[in-house]
Amino acid sequence: MNFSMPVKKAVSLLLTAVLIMTLFGGCGKPALKADNSTSSVSEETVGTTSDDEKENESVSDGSNPSESTDAESDSKSEIKTDDKTESKTDKTEASQKPTGTTKPKSTEKPTQNTSTAENTTKKPTTTAKPTQAEKPTEKPKPQKSKLEAYVDSMTLEQMVGQMFFARCPSSRVVSQIKQYQPGGYILFARDFNGQTPDSVRKNIKSYQNASKTPMLIGVDEEGGTVVRVSKYPAFRAYPFLSPADIYNKSGINGLVSDTAEKDRLLKSLGINVNLGPVCDVSQNPSDYIYKRTLGKSGKETATAISAMVSQMKKDRMGAVLKHFPGYGSNVDTHTGIAVDKRNIDSFRQNDFLPFVAGIKAGAGGVMINHNIINCLDSKHPASLSSAVVKTLRNELGFKGVIMTDDLSMSAITKYTDGKNAAVSAVIAGSDMLISSDFVNQYNAVLSAVKNGTISKSRIRQSVMRIVQWKINLGLISL
Repeated sequence: MNFSMPVKKAVSLLLTAVLIMTLFGGCGKPALKADNSTSSVSEETVGTTSDDEKENESVSDGSNPSESTDAESDSKSEIKTDDKTESKTDKTEASQKPTGTTKPKSTEKPTQNTSTAENTTKKPTTTAKPTQAEKPTEKPKPQKSKLEAYVDSMTLEQMVGQMFFARCPSSRVVSQIKQYQPGGYILFARDFNGQTPDSVRKNIKSYQNASKTPMLIGVDEEGGTVVRVSKYPAFRAYPFLSPADIYNKSGINGLVSDTAEKDRLLKSLGINVNLGPVCDVSQNPSDYIYKRTLGKSGKETATAISAMVSQMKKDRMGAVLKHFPGYGSNVDTHTGIAVDKRNIDSFRQNDFLPFVAGIKAGAGGVMINHNIINCLDSKHPASLSSAVVKTLRNELGFKGVIMTDDLSMSAITKYTDGKNAAVSAVIAGSDMLISSDFVNQYNAVLSAVKNGTISKSRIRQSVMRIVQWKINLGLISL
């Protein structure tokens, strides 16, 4: 019994010693491992920080190396404390990575994108495309029509030539056409005297071949007292009767048939304009103009004019309503000045009616007389009056070719005291000038344009109407 007690104490001491050794030995090893672990983690952290720092220096301008060193020291002390602190450090570093310190590549891409976006934003102010985008704010120039392009291809001299419906000269016809390019020729009785249909066709064809722009070839084939073609048996067995004789015998149908026959004859010769029908109203046999009229009231005359012009339009024969604003009982302007003292209501209720009917039926031309119409313009003959032209345009609504009666007639030469009236007629608003003194009047108008008395745009305006009429008649195809 006494022996067991010492043994127990010895065993107890031995166990205590073993326990102590065991404890000291176990603590030493973990401590070593902890140091090694700390060193390993510290090196990895330093290496990572160093690589990131280098990349950050290459991407970020002005980075501070001392800031990376401080972060490295903090990392070491936190890792030595315990595993939880290490975990917090990892999380802290992870939360710091988006700042661009540890992921420069991901930071680099947004930087490039931002730069690209900035460049894209700036481009509209520097590249050509935005300039093109701004152009629609400017009014685009209207595209020229074929008619405008055709007229604008002419020289000034050719345009001025188009404004003359000249009397066909007795010689050197082709030569004159080539030099002046007139808009048209009017043939008189002398141009058919001694000729045959074939010779006339040949002559007219030579005129057209010499002209750059197809010509109007006109004639006064009214019937009755004024005939140029049917006057000669080579072209018709007997002259055409006057409109009044036909109307009194056969009415409107007779006038339409007579008009169609005239159109066939004239077109077969190469003539494309008949300067008619006569729209003047006269019921007094003593009036100068009476024999050339229907001899009826304005209203009855208007019905006949509408039918005649409609047939001419169907046949593509140019119609010229004459003599606006209506001759009335005035004297012959071929021989002197005539002054019309009627009031405007007299014209509106009677004389204007046939013209209105002819315009509605599609007449391409209207001829203005040389009478001085006091109620419209007491100072100028109608053919030289802008007031008369405006009445025809604005009140009657005519948009076609306005032409003068022959400017060589005495009513004009006496009024102007022998001076050239062509410039005054153009300024007044006429599109075509009928002239027996073509070359002199052509040169006067051309000079007026060159010295600024007449604008080129004014000439162009008239030529547009003339060419359009030629298109309507089938002479020009665009």
